Amino acid sequence: MELVANQQVQDMIEDTTNLVQKSSSKFIEANTVEVSLNHLKQDCIIPVFAKDNETTLSHFEFIDATKEIAESAFNGAFITPSIRVSHQIKGRIPSAIGKPVKELLEHEKTTYYERMAFMMEIPNRQMVVNNQILNLSIGGVRAYNQENLFSKKSIEKFKVFIGYKNTVCTNLCIATDGLNSEIRVSSIQELQEAVKNLIYNYNQESHIEKLERLSNYYLDEKQFAHLIGKMRMYHYLSKIEKQGKFPLQLTDSQIGSVVKDYFTDDNFKRTDNQISLWNVYNLFTEANKSSYIDSNLERNVNTHEFIQNIANSIENSIPNWYLATL
Repeated sequence: MELVANQQVQDMIEDTTNLVQKSSSKFIEANTVEVSLNHLKQDCIIPVFAKDNETTLSHFEFIDATKEIAESAFNGAFITPSIRVSHQIKGRIPSAIGKPVKELLEHEKTTYYERMAFMMEIPNRQMVVNNQILNLSIGGVRAYNQENLFSKKSIEKFKVFIGYKNTVCTNLCIATDGLNSEIRVSSIQELQEAVKNLIYNYNQESHIEKLERLSNYYLDEKQFAHLIGKMRMYHYLSKIEKQGKFPLQLTDSQIGSVVKDYFTDDNFKRTDNQISLWNVYNLFTEANKSSYIDSNLERNVNTHEFIQNIANSIENSIPNWYLATL
């Protein structure tokens, strides 16, 4: 697989006045806050396995190990991670037991975060899709709530992705082969090997082709309304009724956000009572930002596969439960 560096992004399109790019760091929202890599290294304690006091692989080690592999894989590029955390776990040192909270000194407080997500944009690895700049990005998720910290030390779970970030809205575009959500390792070396395998097995060209074709298909307002209605219905079907239908992971409230943005989003709303599948996809990924860290990546991939399923049905005139009669 060859990853192509693009130094002149604007040369890829005929009319540069229509090029849309906007910078923002919020690739995920929910209840997260932004922190620095140094904060994770210097200020946060490291959880341990309770029965043997063996340390877990820390958030800092995870990010730093991924950063090292990414910089090596992409010709020594200097990469800066954007990090967001949630579910802060607070504590205090033994000498501060019984001390009122308002009297606690900074050195008497301890903290770590149950869930962490990070993303790193690869410098000079950009593509233009549907007149919008996408930056090649790599990142990962660690959620201690998915570990059994009350046992002895065992293999630990990590999630790593490689895909694109839309610079218009910081929406992540991740395909199936760009996510490994079941990395289970016991050392940094094993983690780095898994990250390396993901990078080199990712089919960049196929992913871009699938994203580009979405602008070729449109839904009118009636078709979009039918799609949304069936999406809302899906979660209430019985297990038997769900069989044969494409599984959908967006929640009902997120589907509601998609409807709102259909009318109001500055970049992806309807035009002349119709909307492209590219815009629908970005409304989906925008809504997915409200997912908690530990479910965000899987839902992101699900939206990609869902919209590709819709595109395949339209392209090949295949009946689809989510679509009105073609």
